[in-house]
Amino acid sequence: MSMRGEALSTLTGQVERCLAESGVSEGLILVNAMHITASVFINDDESGLHHDYEEWLEKLAPHEPVSKYQHNRTGEDNGDAHLKRQVMGREVVVAVTAGKLDFGPWEQIFYGEFDGGRKKRVLVKIIGD
Repeated sequence: MSMRGEALSTLTGQVERCLAESGVSEGLILVNAMHITASVFINDDESGLHHDYEEWLEKLAPHEPVSKYQHNRTGEDNGDAHLKRQVMGREVVVAVTAGKLDFGPWEQIFYGEFDGGRKKRVLVKIIGD
């Protein structure tokens, strides 16, 4: 997403590599955004949908004017980013079946950064046999 330098990137390949390294074939995998203004979510990797997210989120919680957010009175300017994260979610849990992420058609895991271009940090926990 382009507003204020937000980034939307797929994590699916990285999560699949973590799963392969774990050796788990049946279980659950949790993927968590480790920033309060970032999100991990599942949806379709389609550019039109990515654009729709950008427009929809900016309508729900526009960045400007920054003075409209009580949070920004602390010296921050990211009140909108906290709200966008709340809407998009903190984490996802995916079933692992036969050593693979058990997705529906078109599902991918994404990281959304709503407060500029900080380096992303994601927690991946894998539980199973």
